[in-house]
Amino acid sequence: MGFLDRFRDRVKSIGDGSGRIQINDPRFDDWETVHQFEDLATGLAWRDVLREHGIPAELTSDWELDRYGRGDIHLQVPPGMWSDAEELVSGLDLE
Repeated sequence: MGFLDRFRDRVKSIGDGSGRIQINDPRFDDWETVHQFEDLATGLAWRDVLREHGIPAELTSDWELDRYGRGDIHLQVPPGMWSDAEELVSGLDLE
């Protein structure tokens, strides 16, 4: 396996290329999970709500999503921001 092949594999392991979800990205290991979702569309909507309210948020997963955008998706925020994010999400009736 050449250098470019290893580089492509590393990039693929960090995200899906869209910037919508971070796959197996160690930069978010210390971030806190606010909520888990099964589908990307719902996760993106809630991520955007947090961002619109000034809370940095990312969607992460340890594994690639299936072809329908489903999987184990975590809505995460930086350390120390969980309570603000949780208050906002719970106040908007997530379920």
